[in-house]
Amino acid sequence: MRNKGFTLVEILVVLVIMAVVIALAVLSIGTTGRDSQLDEESRRIQGLIDILHERALLEGRDFGVRIEPTGYEFAVYNADRDRWLTLNDEQEFRHRNLPTGVSFQLQLDSVDIVLKPVERNALSDQPPPPQLAIAASGDGTPFKLTLTREGTQASAQVNGDAFGKTTRVTSDHPAQKAS
Repeated sequence: MRNKGFTLVEILVVLVIMAVVIALAVLSIGTTGRDSQLDEESRRIQGLIDILHERALLEGRDFGVRIEPTGYEFAVYNADRDRWLTLNDEQEFRHRNLPTGVSFQLQLDSVDIVLKPVERNALSDQPPPPQLAIAASGDGTPFKLTLTREGTQASAQVNGDAFGKTTRVTSDHPAQKAS
């Protein structure tokens, strides 16, 4: 007659399965408070702005970044036409939308800027000038660009000074309160 119950091997298999499921749950929740999507997007923005600073110096042209609530695009100043032209021809500087649930907050000289979406109508006048300018001399607009995730406390920042130096604060660092 055989006893009813579980063998040691069956119990160990169940424990291993439970450990794997718990590990996956902990990783997906992100117990450190880090939001890798915000960090990736802030890293991309910082890198593209840094490239534009170098390019402005090398080419002797003025560039800019137009920030919308949920997207951004790059522009170049055309002196012949006396207007800002969008850099849509270059793949890396194309218009980009933020991931769903992520939005921007922009501060220029410690003043919050109200961000409005740009009308993408072919019949409309030229789009507004960019909020962030990068001069041919390498100087730039001092800014603090914050990416926030809707419904959470997660945020990441890209900061720039007047000399074109950019820094980034990742989502796993606590936000510093403005004084």
